Amino acid sequence: MSLTDIMSGAALTLYPKIGLFIFLAAFVAIVVREFLRPRAEVNRNARLPLEDEPPSASQSMKQRSSR
Repeated sequence: MSLTDIMSGAALTLYPKIGLFIFLAAFVAIVVREFLRPRAEVNRNARLPLEDEPPSASQSMKQRSSR
């Protein structure tokens, strides 16, 4: 009896179905989370790449330069 015979006889069709279910559940959870976010938070996050520095970083830079 070879390994091919053993593996072909095993019922391994359940694993791809479980993987697909986990992927779909994660995808739906992410989509729902994004649609339920408050609009103000979305707008604030959209402006983040356009800001020069976050406020905490600019304060720490001033503290370092004053030393």
